[in-house]
Amino acid sequence: MAEQIVGEQGVTEQGVNENVVRRLIDCINDRHIEVMDELFHDDAVMHWPQSGEVVRGAENRRGIYNAFPQLPTITPKRLLSGGNLVVAEALLDYAGPSYQTVFIFEFRDGRIAKETAYWSEAFPAPEWRSQWVEISST
Repeated sequence: MAEQIVGEQGVTEQGVNENVVRRLIDCINDRHIEVMDELFHDDAVMHWPQSGEVVRGAENRRGIYNAFPQLPTITPKRLLSGGNLVVAEALLDYAGPSYQTVFIFEFRDGRIAKETAYWSEAFPAPEWRSQWVEISST
């Protein structure tokens, strides 16, 4: 992942926020989901627009992550941040299906206040566009 952002006064706010996202990815990959309580506000909201689900608060977040049939392995691809916003592109691998994912994290006082996540399985490019596009490996 990207290196820590350091300015004259030390780690910048956006660097701190990116480090929180890195810790989140690490705690899920290490299967230490209890660390999420340190990273999210108790009243944080998780929004999954594709399914229409909204997870409100720490108790509901814990319930979902403790009941997850299988947590994914997350491979981060890119982090972009500014102010209280961090966007992460990642690959989620569920030991079978893999999903290209975009997470949008909104921060308040150095902790996650809102997470919005979009994910999709890869699909073949349609032939009709082939003369105008290149096919990437990711």
